Amino acid sequence: MQPFNPTKMFDHAIPQSRRQFLGTLATLSVAPAFATREADLVLLNGNIVTMGNTPSAQAVAIADGKFIAVGTNDEIKNLVTGRTRKIDLGGKTVLPGFIDAHSHPGSSGLNHLREVDCDLRSIKAIQDAIRDRAANTPKGSWVLGFKYDDTKTAEGRFLTIADLDACAPEHPVRISHRGGHTMYVNTLAMKLAGVTHETPDPSGGMFDRDPASKKMTGRVKESACDAFEKVIPYAYTRNDLREGVKLISKMMTKTGVTSVHDAYGSPEYLRAYQDAHENGDLGLRVYCLIGFTHISKMIDAGIRTGMGNEWVRVGAMKMTCDGSISERTARLSQPYLGRPNDYGIMVMDFDKLYPIAKKAHEADWQIGIHANGDVGIDTTMRLYEQLQKDYPRKDPRFRIEHCTVINDDLIRRMKNLGVIPTPFSTYVYYHGEKMKEYGPERLKNMFALRSFLDAGIRATQASDYPPGPFEPMMALQSSVTRTDIKGTVWGANQKVTVEEAIRIGTIHGAYASYEENTKGSIDLGKHADLVVLGRDPFKEDPSTLVTIPIERTMTGGKWVWEA
Repeated sequence: MQPFNPTKMFDHAIPQSRRQFLGTLATLSVAPAFATREADLVLLNGNIVTMGNTPSAQAVAIADGKFIAVGTNDEIKNLVTGRTRKIDLGGKTVLPGFIDAHSHPGSSGLNHLREVDCDLRSIKAIQDAIRDRAANTPKGSWVLGFKYDDTKTAEGRFLTIADLDACAPEHPVRISHRGGHTMYVNTLAMKLAGVTHETPDPSGGMFDRDPASKKMTGRVKESACDAFEKVIPYAYTRNDLREGVKLISKMMTKTGVTSVHDAYGSPEYLRAYQDAHENGDLGLRVYCLIGFTHISKMIDAGIRTGMGNEWVRVGAMKMTCDGSISERTARLSQPYLGRPNDYGIMVMDFDKLYPIAKKAHEADWQIGIHANGDVGIDTTMRLYEQLQKDYPRKDPRFRIEHCTVINDDLIRRMKNLGVIPTPFSTYVYYHGEKMKEYGPERLKNMFALRSFLDAGIRATQASDYPPGPFEPMMALQSSVTRTDIKGTVWGANQKVTVEEAIRIGTIHGAYASYEENTKGSIDLGKHADLVVLGRDPFKEDPSTLVTIPIERTMTGGKWVWEA
């Protein structure tokens, strides 16, 4: 990797501001009406759901990548000139482009390019895929895989050392769980990492052991993964990162996503996003949260939340408090069902989080902390409350990434402090088989969109991809029905309406990145980001929302996906 150069990163982003302070967000005032302005493009005869100042419209006019008029067909036709392109929508439904407020696009794109996709339905199929990759990999070199999910395989069990040794005995193997908080390794990987069956568990992590033999199973949890990450020779070029961004951009825009919040980025990924944009390969806008290990370097370089341009912007600082919902390591006040001594894992407690968060907070950074369980969320809230007491800031927009298992006290405190939750949007539908370990009673307070909205809290839509699928139509169905793919209902009390789900997935996502005045709705002066649907979600059976096709996706006035 080339060293981070903050000046270079912004050469093309905002060239006129080289001598200016870049910490101020891009202009947030809504543009005035352009009554006499010529339109580059008009969309006519649509069912346009704006989520904005005008609830619905027939047509829009676009110029220079922004909406310059929203209204009736007759009103918009007045802006048509000889050079204006016209598209008849034929009554199709148009929504603002969807915003995925917590995902991992950069690293996911690179994984799709370089690693074995283990989203397969049996351990044998996974072994075959690893074996094929090993056959084309020099002996002694690492074989890496991602998106493995124990609950999606026919065997319904975890991968073991024996499984991985059998298919790649001469290669070190690391397979990441889809949830991103555990990995599975073979004997050679353990040897290279200096891990033996007697190695103690590190703080905030665990080596899974067989209860009878006390030997390691190959499953590695949370901070224990660091021992392996340190010895894997990740050798990715600048072009590799750009190609990964290009790939994931195509994958996400195909589903109607026009903006994404990278939930754990780095200076290198900031550059990759900008490289992709300058090369014409970025079809979505990126708000890049920066992992806490980079924060000192970023602060010393004079960088803070909000810097960048309309396509690539520096986001919050990201830290992790507890474990994963999909991997059942979130830190809970009550144990997992069937596991009376298992309360999950605290990755970073208050004392570890506070000094890092304080430094970022005082440097005007937004902060986002991964917290799933109610204990993790309480710890995070105590931290945010202390930060505001010690160093009060206007509108810090603290984020709780995932914010899964809540209670009334946590809701009250979040409302009082203006905290933004980013709950999983597709988990109920896609990961229903995991919900049994939480139980129906606890599910009443998980992915709690209804509770958030009723309290006036701006919850967002978030996939966390790869842990959850990023398709917005799946998010809508999951949020509206609270029903999994097999028809089981989990926490019906948290259902929201179709309109609320769309609002969560659009304007609320923009608010989470301080961009509610520039995107998130189809309004005058905002970025022309929208999606054309094959059917009207307001007239659709809620149980089939996931099947609504995406016909077109537009970002900045340009079609980035067309069926």
